[in-house]
Amino acid sequence: MQYISTRNTTKTFSFKDVFLNGLASDGGLYVPKQIPSYSTQDLEKLKNLSYRDLAVKIILDFCADEFSESEIKGLIKKSYKNFRVQDVVKINKIGNINLLELFHGPTLAFKDIAMQVIGNMYENILEKNKLKVNVVVATSGDTGAAAIAAIKNRKNMKVFVLHPENKISEVQRKFMTTVDVSNVFNIGITGNFDDCQKLVKLMFANKDYKNSINMSGVNSINWARIVFQIVYYFFSHFKIAKLDEKINFSVPTGNFGDIYAGYVAKKMGLPINKLVIATNKNDILKRVVNTGYYRPLKVEHTVSPSMDIQVASNFERLIFDINSCSSKKTLKLMNDLEERGEFKIGKEELKKIKDNFFSESLSEEETKSIISEVYKNYGILVDPHTAVGIGVTKKISLEENTIVLATAHPSKFSEVVMEATGIKSELPENLKNTLIRKEKYDKLPTDLEKVKKYILKRI
Repeated sequence: MQYISTRNTTKTFSFKDVFLNGLASDGGLYVPKQIPSYSTQDLEKLKNLSYRDLAVKIILDFCADEFSESEIKGLIKKSYKNFRVQDVVKINKIGNINLLELFHGPTLAFKDIAMQVIGNMYENILEKNKLKVNVVVATSGDTGAAAIAAIKNRKNMKVFVLHPENKISEVQRKFMTTVDVSNVFNIGITGNFDDCQKLVKLMFANKDYKNSINMSGVNSINWARIVFQIVYYFFSHFKIAKLDEKINFSVPTGNFGDIYAGYVAKKMGLPINKLVIATNKNDILKRVVNTGYYRPLKVEHTVSPSMDIQVASNFERLIFDINSCSSKKTLKLMNDLEERGEFKIGKEELKKIKDNFFSESLSEEETKSIISEVYKNYGILVDPHTAVGIGVTKKISLEENTIVLATAHPSKFSEVVMEATGIKSELPENLKNTLIRKEKYDKLPTDLEKVKKYILKRI
């Protein structure tokens, strides 16, 4: 498989290039030159596989130039050995809604499913090629913890995590800042997630700096993240639906990565009807789907902080796709965003988005009300992001034939859950001491030069 950038289709890249670089040097995002396509017969062969075996088959289609099937099998086995459920993910029922629990990994969020494999892949590639990298990652709460859990104590790697100070939950922060190992560095940025993400993108864009520190990234801009997330769309569809039955997925999303993985699954041949973009009051994705205008506003701090984002990085991949894979058109729109603070999607292209996506948002009160209602009616505690996914599904009356992605364990947001239900959601036993461990992190202003110097001093 060959890869191209959304901003330049003439140059091709290998999976290794894409994996280690994270972001293309032209500022674009990597995408496959051609997405694999599965026939009904192919889906039939995949349908009864275990999660791990299914992951091997799908992942191999995207990186066979770098890994053999037996290598991928070994990576998958190693990556998922400590997940708390047999099949990596678990499907629960809330009335007519199917709830896909993705939070059974080491840091209680869906990010672990991709990040654990990424950690093992890095180790494999770096050792094979005698390389060292410094991973720089922005987090809106969960990505950083998952990256640290995947990379801590590994050879040839250091990880620098930028989080928005005082804008994530206490548990989210402590999952990062209580990990005291020599290759992990936590930085609290005095800004919001978009500020953190912008700093990382600017460092990637500066070729001299990027090369001087052997910089790599594991945000959802890294194509590998998307690949590993495609698997649970296939797996859950196979579990609840007939082979040719079209179902919906409701995805709480801020950076558009998780739901974009569903879009790729649909392009590969998985029978999906609508992909529902479930969002909080930072509803840029809802506004763009409904109006065609992509216009970031000020980020609002909410009870679902992982979605407190106004610049959804992965949306560029969709823009590229609906514009018939034209890097010229994509680059123009991205330049409009940079120079004018907005861009407008054409009528034809917007129709393509609406054919595949639907979007709705939930207010703070509605989110808390859903947490309360789900506990009262079904005895199940859900975190505020999952509540947005459930609430939006109910709001648009799409409960039947819908899978809602449950993206985080409720204990990561125990204060909001407690306020809504009166019940304290406890961390799993093996993670309880996280709350009492000593924290260690540095605070920096939203200043690119200061962040760059901080990293340079520690590599």
